[in-house]
Amino acid sequence: MNEVLSAIRSRRSVRAYTDEMPSRELIDQVIESGIWAASGKNLQGPIVVAVTNRELRDRLSRMNLEVLGTPGGKDPFFGAPVVLVVLAPREQANRLYDGSLVMGNLMLAAHSLGLGSCWVHRARQEFDTEEGEAILAELGIEGDYEGIGHCVLGYPAEEPADRPRREGRVFYAE
Repeated sequence: MNEVLSAIRSRRSVRAYTDEMPSRELIDQVIESGIWAASGKNLQGPIVVAVTNRELRDRLSRMNLEVLGTPGGKDPFFGAPVVLVVLAPREQANRLYDGSLVMGNLMLAAHSLGLGSCWVHRARQEFDTEEGEAILAELGIEGDYEGIGHCVLGYPAEEPADRPRREGRVFYAE
């Protein structure tokens, strides 16, 4: 089978990670794949914030738990040492779709490089807060961005089991 098709079929969301930090080279390869995603009108609007700083990563985890309404709960990033935050310019009509394509590329690239990943929601709610806006300002990111998602990244502590695909999801109009 074609190696891209094989990677698509074998990628799974990882929900348990080791503490080992992936190399900057691997992280950069994942990000590069993300920013090569297709975008409406080729606007290439989505950006990626690579969070490897433990303090900021834990701050985002806390904010995510607050959005969930479970402050002090279990880490929503599953212990992953890296969080790739995808944001897109709020004024772009296709921002959600373009950012989702970036997220898909990030997860597929991570898998192809031997890393685990998982899409974690609530980035929009986090970055719509004063604290979220302050984080972007602290990082020197200017503009009005909407959070699309968090791609958590790291080495899997366990391999998720394969799950069969549900039947009846394809229809042909011939």
